[in-house]
Amino acid sequence: MKPSPLAASQQAHCELRFQSLLVAGRSYAFPCDAAGKVDMDSLSDRARENYFYARTLIGREFSHPTVISTAH
Repeated sequence: MKPSPLAASQQAHCELRFQSLLVAGRSYAFPCDAAGKVDMDSLSDRARENYFYARTLIGREFSHPTVISTAH
């Protein structure tokens, strides 16, 4: 299923960010829509592994993710 142009433009301007609880300045960020939904099919294998890694370690190594607007 192809995303609508609106969904694609929303996704291009947001990211889901997992901030490290242990290392200042370290984070993982993934493109998402305004609701924080990540299109897993658009991620590379490495990015998908990092996404699952960060989600698994929420509360231990990473904070709960936040949706950040990247629009300027």
